[in-house]
Amino acid sequence: MTTAPHSDSTPEPQPVKNVLAVVSPHVGGRTAGAALAGLFPGRARVTVVESADEDPAALREAHFLITGLGPVTAAHLAAAPRLELVQCASHGFDYVDLEAARERGVPVCNIGSSGAEKQNVAEQTFALMLALAKQLVPAHTALVEADWALPRLQQSLTELSGKTLGIIGLGHIGEEVARRAVAFDMTVVYTGPKPAPPETESRLGGARYLSLDELLRTSDYVTLHAPLTDRTRHLLDAGRLALLRPTAFVINTARGALIDQDALADALAAGTLAGAGIDVFDPEPPTAALRLLKAPNVVLSPHVAGVTRETLVRIALAAVQNVIDRLEGKPLRDVVA
Repeated sequence: MTTAPHSDSTPEPQPVKNVLAVVSPHVGGRTAGAALAGLFPGRARVTVVESADEDPAALREAHFLITGLGPVTAAHLAAAPRLELVQCASHGFDYVDLEAARERGVPVCNIGSSGAEKQNVAEQTFALMLALAKQLVPAHTALVEADWALPRLQQSLTELSGKTLGIIGLGHIGEEVARRAVAFDMTVVYTGPKPAPPETESRLGGARYLSLDELLRTSDYVTLHAPLTDRTRHLLDAGRLALLRPTAFVINTARGALIDQDALADALAAGTLAGAGIDVFDPEPPTAALRLLKAPNVVLSPHVAGVTRETLVRIALAAVQNVIDRLEGKPLRDVVA
């Protein structure tokens, strides 16, 4: 009797890879990082820190670095010789030194195509617009102080219906904002690197592409949904803010440095701009010296546009999935450098 040769089909064990999760304290720190770490498979060894400087040994051994708004500098990249990927757990990626990453051949990804944040950022954009149009903050404050403010406020109460919304950056989030604007019977204009396809414009109620300066001259509300780069830093400076009508409002749920914050405070104080809704600041958290904190007719929120319970789950899943894909040899998504 002949015995068939033994065939050992047991797969080779996959090597364990080191993941360093950098989650800044002001977006959840170790608590948020621990929840993210729990999403990884067993072949990933995860270390959670609140700063890339916190654990030099973990940085040195890291194969993957996930960052939730924690800065990743050229020095950090140089200190991580094994690094295969920097994964941003956000749409933004301005807190990573992209040039240094390119020089070291380390890809940097965000979660742009996941759409993880688009619903809530769009909702927050409209929350700020509505708060300004309906004067919710001064109305609430007055009532708490036993002041029936209706006679004083009614002249400044406005509607969104019939107004023109100018969207700077018609990406995943910008499109979500435009869809809601159509539901509010607003006219949508937009600007960006290039016009959207005609079918997209049609789907968004006949949205029209304009130059940035023409958009500013045309819009009743201007909302920013662009990435922060060297080209877009202070995109709305004093000169561009001066193009806006005195009845116009500016909304920023993208990155604080897209607007010259001092120039915006000047425009609000001078009455050349009707109001502003701001969710993002430069730096974050803002210091007490930030003039916008005391500017007239502003509604401020502490970078909450992308951090609902539902959004945080989607962000974590999208970021972790890209790392897992890299572990499994699959193509990366949303490579920004």
